[in-house]
Order: sequence, then structure tokens, then C-alpha cells
Amino acid sequence: MTTPSIRIPDGGPPVLQPDSPRPGYLPATPATVLWGELPCGTDRAVVEVNRGEELVIDTVSHEGILEDQGRDPLAYFAGLGVPAERVLTDAVEIAAMVPHDPATQGPHVVTGPVHVRGARPGDVLAITVLDLALRCDYGLVSNRHGRGALPEELPAGGEDVVSVPCWTGPGGSGDATTTAYGHMAASARSEATVRFPLRPFLGTMGVATAGSERAHSVPPGPHGGNLDISLLTAGSTLYLPVQVPGALAYVGDPHFAQGDGEVALTAFEAPLRARLRFEVIPAESLPHPPMIWAETPELLVPVGLDADLDEAMRACVRSALTLLTGRGMDTAHAYAYLSAAGDFAVSQVVDRVCGVHGKIRKADLAEL
Repeated sequence: MTTPSIRIPDGGPPVLQPDSPRPGYLPATPATVLWGELPCGTDRAVVEVNRGEELVIDTVSHEGILEDQGRDPLAYFAGLGVPAERVLTDAVEIAAMVPHDPATQGPHVVTGPVHVRGARPGDVLAITVLDLALRCDYGLVSNRHGRGALPEELPAGGEDVVSVPCWTGPGGSGDATTTAYGHMAASARSEATVRFPLRPFLGTMGVATAGSERAHSVPPGPHGGNLDISLLTAGSTLYLPVQVPGALAYVGDPHFAQGDGEVALTAFEAPLRARLRFEVIPAESLPHPPMIWAETPELLVPVGLDADLDEAMRACVRSALTLLTGRGMDTAHAYAYLSAAGDFAVSQVVDRVCGVHGKIRKADLAEL
């Protein structure tokens, strides 16, 4: 398959290379990231924050640094027409220096862990996404190794990896916004393009698992991790049950856009600079048992996870009932409300453990 070049528009936004060290900023370096696995209880934090404190964190995409792409982002992206000065230096350094075994580890790079002072097992960590800045103006969507929603059918033609370049730019004629949309070629040899809105979010947000064994980066679980919930854009908050002292939080798998389901295997994978706030809800103040859920300014977002998609849906409905009964509804009326007005979406079907998330409008609950 012929791979089209990335079409970087003239006068595009500046690349956000790593900043100089400063308080409140966590860069992505070989000393501050894990590749393919997630922090556990015996890992040492790379930074500590107080409850309620904000932290700016750089994230690096795995696309362009993986072994099946040559593990050389300068060479890989040069082949797609990206000038060397627009390739992130931290991605180059991580690819060269961080150990990674694709046979036993996942693809994702996560930054952390972050020790949140005062967080205890039984508490809930609330991570609020205050801002997400695009660190570059290009990235990839990949279908590889017979994975994705159609593993028996795609990639086709004997291909093992198909990576489709994407880039950011204005939405079209008369649209003055420089980074409002993502673009990709309509086919390998086409000059025509398709466009789609950018909705940046962090695919991976989580807390460390108890014990001394690091979790694989692909399947999500009670620790959060690779949730791939497209609603977790700026302004959202994710709630995670704390499993170890200090929570040992981490983020990664940055996306510029993702459709619900993430059917090809990856989203529009590209690096982000995140500004996050870390808060702790003590166990004794919880309105319901600790569980993973999220909210946006408009929505409550229950979450269900299971290797079986049907069971993930059932788990999400139970989570939704917990959120509604915790706000004063009885179970029968909450169930009826969800059937009349709640929406449920498939977060992803490609991460070994499937994810379903719900959408409950806060405005509907104004009298509760």
C-alpha cells in the first residue's frame, strides 16, 4: 500500500517541544515514563503534588516510535514528509533509551507516576482535565497485526501494518480556525481528503495497581488505564478508586480525535500537553462505593468494562443506576429513566477488555 505524505499547512502552529524544568511541569523523559506497562504499588513516584494542585504533563504518542515502524521517529516521519525540527525530541529520546519488548508489553507510553499526598486506598482520585494543547500538527491512525474490530478482514492484502497519516488544519473554505479539524487522504493515491472535528483527550488515565507487578498497558481495568473514553476532553473529570498510598497516577495514549468504538485499533494518535488537577475524595465522604466514572460540564458518565461487550454494557447500566440512586432516585425509577433518556456508547472494542460509557444529562436531574 502506498502511504500518502502528511500535508503540513504553511504557517501551522508551533511544535511544543519539551520545556525547561520548572515547578508544576512534568516532562516526558526516559526517567519519567513507562513504555508498554503501567505503574504498580512498588514504583517510585517521579513527582509529588498536594490535593487540589495542578500539574502540566507532557505526553508522547507511541505512533512513530514502535518497532514495526523502525523505532526511529526522525526517520519514520521524514518518510512522511515531516521536517526534523517538527519531530518531538522527547519522542526521539524515549525511542532510543527506554526498554520495550512488543512481545510482552503494550505499545503505550505513560508519564508518571504522580504521588498525590493524602490519597489512601479506599479513597477516590479525581483527575480534572483543565486544558489539552496539541504538541504537533500531525499523527497517525493505525490498523496492525490482525487487530481491530474486523481482525479476520483487515488489514487486507497481506499487509501487517497500515498507518494512515493525519494532520490538523482549517475546516475548509471560509474557516479561519487553524486547528479545528483533522484531515486524512481519502485513499492511498488520492488528492481528495476527508475531514473530522478534533476532540483531543487522553486515552490512558489511571492509578497504580497494588503489589509489585506492573499491568499491561492495553486492557483497562479497576485501575482505569487505557479507557479510551472520547468524552474525557478538557473540562471533564475522571474518578478512580485509589489502590495504593499516594494513588501513583499516570496519563498517556494521547489522541487528537477518536470515534466511539475505535474500530481500526487506534485513534488519531498524536502528542498532547495536559494541564490536570488532582483531588482526593476521602472514603468516608463517598456517596456510593468506589467505582470508575466520569463527568463533563453537561453529563454524568458511567463506565462498564468487561472482556464480553454485553457484560460491559450491563456493568455500565449498573454504574449508571449507582450514580442515579446516589442522587436520590430509587432503582426502579432510575432504570426507567435510563430507558427513556439515557444513552450508552461503545468506548472501544479493541483493547482486550471492552468498554461502554453512558451519557446522563445533568440538566435532567436539576431537581434532585
